[in-house]
Amino acid sequence: MSRAPSSIIAFVRQNPCTLQNPNTQIRNLNVDSKDTNFIRKEFRENQNQSRELVNDTIDQQSLDIVKQVCKITRTIPWWEETLLSSFPSVNFSDPWFFRELLKQQGNVLLSLRFFHWLRSKYEFSPDVDSCNVLFDKLVEAKACKAAGNFLEQTRFRPKPSSLECYLRCLSEAGLVEEAVYLFSFLNKIGYRPSIKTWNMALLACVKVGRNDLVWKLYPNMIDSGVVVDIDTVGCLIQTFCNEEKAMEGYQLLQQVLEEGLVPNTVVFQKLIRAFCKRGEFFRVSELLHTMIARNCHPDIYTYQELILGLCKKGNPLEGYRIFNDLKDRGYAPDRVMYTTMIYALCKIGEIGNARKLWFEMINKGIPPNEYTYNALIYGLCQLHDLEEAKKLHQEMLERGFGETTWSYNILIGGFCLHRRMNEAYGLFQEMPQKGIIRDLITFNTLIKGFCKNGEVAKGQNLLKELLAQGLQPDRFTYTPIIEKLCQVGRLQDAKKFLTAMQSWGIKPQASTHNCFIAALCKEGDVAEGMKWLVRMQEERLRPYHKTFEGLIHSLLQSDRLDDSLFALSFMFRLGYALQTSLCHSLVTRLCKADPSFVESWLAEILEINQANAFSSSSFV
Repeated sequence: MSRAPSSIIAFVRQNPCTLQNPNTQIRNLNVDSKDTNFIRKEFRENQNQSRELVNDTIDQQSLDIVKQVCKITRTIPWWEETLLSSFPSVNFSDPWFFRELLKQQGNVLLSLRFFHWLRSKYEFSPDVDSCNVLFDKLVEAKACKAAGNFLEQTRFRPKPSSLECYLRCLSEAGLVEEAVYLFSFLNKIGYRPSIKTWNMALLACVKVGRNDLVWKLYPNMIDSGVVVDIDTVGCLIQTFCNEEKAMEGYQLLQQVLEEGLVPNTVVFQKLIRAFCKRGEFFRVSELLHTMIARNCHPDIYTYQELILGLCKKGNPLEGYRIFNDLKDRGYAPDRVMYTTMIYALCKIGEIGNARKLWFEMINKGIPPNEYTYNALIYGLCQLHDLEEAKKLHQEMLERGFGETTWSYNILIGGFCLHRRMNEAYGLFQEMPQKGIIRDLITFNTLIKGFCKNGEVAKGQNLLKELLAQGLQPDRFTYTPIIEKLCQVGRLQDAKKFLTAMQSWGIKPQASTHNCFIAALCKEGDVAEGMKWLVRMQEERLRPYHKTFEGLIHSLLQSDRLDDSLFALSFMFRLGYALQTSLCHSLVTRLCKADPSFVESWLAEILEINQANAFSSSSFV
């Protein structure tokens, strides 16, 4: 292993972390520092005992019996009930018999089962050598839980080297708390595991998301005198990424690169995923170039992280360009990459390119799965091709893929989008008949569809059904109902639903505030409309341009000049420009109020409005 410089240790020690003691302990290995000398003495005595054992002379007849017993334990399910009667003259409690069975038996779990049978019949206690062999075989077979139970039941203490193998077994199985405790035990008896064992435990903690245990193990590793290597540093970088501290991981990477050390591809993938999540694609590009420059060539999964990040962050066309470039360079995208790209293209309406990838994928011998089918069905639903979507859905079923909540939600969403509410509701009613669960998305999609179609009463009924089913509503449940009630002038009903929504701890979004202000202005209640505008300012919500103009127009008609100027000031701060007709109305109202300061007000309004108008046009 390459040795890491002291600068790495100094860097990580500047980022201390704490850990609570693990709850799970290996009870038979509990030891206080006062018992250390006793343990060392016991190990020596056990070794002496094993050397003093007399080698029993086993004749051929005895060996044949052992082989017969091994065969019986392998072939007869309930051999424990008949073994004694089958061999009435054999003393199974003799230590030689168990030692020989361990040699002859090819299945360690059957040997363990025989051991438990001996204990139940004879209160059998095997010798130290037999215990060591049985324990080592259990560990070798990756039966770490069985090995732990064996230690607990026998109170047997294996050799430290065997415990290190057991520690690796625990790490591979993801039993990280037990592994951390075992490290502590080995430290107390003065045994130092290898760097490979430390790294296996650190990586296991990373894989199961126990960042706290990583920061517990690492200082103990340094204190034990073990010199860290590039694999250790890789685990630390991955931990930083898991904790959403990508820059700390990036800085650590730069340090090791300066020392001429290069971590494996997985570490780069972790950093790339972390920076994709943050939308910092310039860092991703830098990492890819670093990998290539250091002969750590990115694999298809590394690029998959980049493409997925671009698609999630709203730049699927760039992801599509990289996807095609990869194919030209000889990479072979798998089903996951094709499905990701098809779904991303469908979301932005690029159904032609999505279909192209669909057929390309099939021609390459990669059959679509249910996720690929649903991705393309979603795209067809968004582009008015509902009949084609239904055909593709039927083809999916014929290929053996079952109907799911997700596939139904896609079809229901497509019918709602194109206002075919009867068909959407028919699918909704069909779901429980086929044993398919209707989730919150199912209800929310239909509620929005009915409200958009002017059928707010049906949306309200669905809300009642949703609550009766035990689902918890969210803002997407209430918002369509509230906003539609505002649009049709049923403000009191809208406020009741708003109160119910807030009782769930759900805050109304900006669109809901805008709807209330527009409805209040329509009813002539501009004072209440101003309160909603002030509330939006306090909650840092952005009103629509048309909301400002409608409110200012109503305020001017109600001779509320001060309020209209306040709204105008708020509007300008958000970068909106004032329409010419409303500007004329404002000037007229100012002239009526006090002609003496019209000129100064008008100059300021025109200057700000012109600047905002220019700023808005520059983005067109």
